[in-house]
Amino acid sequence: MGWWGDWISPRRMNRLGILNMNKRNIDYISRYNDRSAYPLVDNKLLTKQTVAEYGVATPALLQVVREQHEIGHFMERVKGFDGFAIKPAKGSGGKGILVIGSHEGERFIKASGMEISLQEIERHLSNILAGLYSLGGAPDVAIVEALVRSEPGLARHSFQGVPDIRIIVFQGYPVMAMLRLATRASDGKANLHQGAVGVGLDLANGRARNAVQFDRPLTLHPDTGLELNSIEIESWQYLLNMASSCYEATGLGYMGVDLVVDALRGPLLLELNARPGLAIQIANGKGLLPRLQAVEALRRPHLTPEARVEWAMQQAGAKPGDIDPAPLCLVNSILSEQQRTPADG
Repeated sequence: MGWWGDWISPRRMNRLGILNMNKRNIDYISRYNDRSAYPLVDNKLLTKQTVAEYGVATPALLQVVREQHEIGHFMERVKGFDGFAIKPAKGSGGKGILVIGSHEGERFIKASGMEISLQEIERHLSNILAGLYSLGGAPDVAIVEALVRSEPGLARHSFQGVPDIRIIVFQGYPVMAMLRLATRASDGKANLHQGAVGVGLDLANGRARNAVQFDRPLTLHPDTGLELNSIEIESWQYLLNMASSCYEATGLGYMGVDLVVDALRGPLLLELNARPGLAIQIANGKGLLPRLQAVEALRRPHLTPEARVEWAMQQAGAKPGDIDPAPLCLVNSILSEQQRTPADG
């Protein structure tokens, strides 16, 4: 039984502010998402190139495999890296993603601890190019990215896999957010349908407000045993600014923005989704409709990501003193400078 019960009528769902699939598709996705912008989010390579122009960082790109004959050069490009992730550029739902945590020579260890051979990796690359994981089965390209190593404070709450943050952005305004934590049941993947934990986050401060697994509430992570209500996301406003900036980058009015916090590089964009799911409402124990309608009711929309985020945080209860007006481009510049400057001592 979900947080709204076994069954609920569409009329009552609307009264409770719950966004259902039909309303999402008709009133928000179809109305606010220009289909010409879909390739920007359905193709991870295009996404990386597009958001970079708006100061949004993504995992480092190590290699792009476009043709079958390029697979033979794969090892040359990754031998200097401990770990990496192989992704189909046009994959969906996490299909076809292969994460290698470490390797010695031609022995590769997956994030789950299972060993895999170079031949198996090359076969996987070949399958990606053939379109096995792409939308509609169309031929695809494989992208190889540097491995994201999660910030320790968040990593301790997740079982094996990297935790990520999903933010729903409507007309450039962040309206709802959740943290997804991998579990044994989800096989180390941050996928709610496979058994990951969804932690609803307060937009005002990034603190946990509710948590569920398989649509049922819980207070402790099933594998780590850690309390979920103690979670608070650092650099929260910065993450919201990143998500909001994706509106300018893509022009999509309704989308899901998936972010991770890397131990070395800080916040990174994983991917964008033009058709984000509805389970984020279950994780938060609240419906999306009132927040979407509040944005629609604005007579004068805010013109910058920073202004939109400030408004969204205030709507969620943040005090003016809790909000840092530093723009995303300035913060990015500071972070880049810090990465170039050797640590003292």
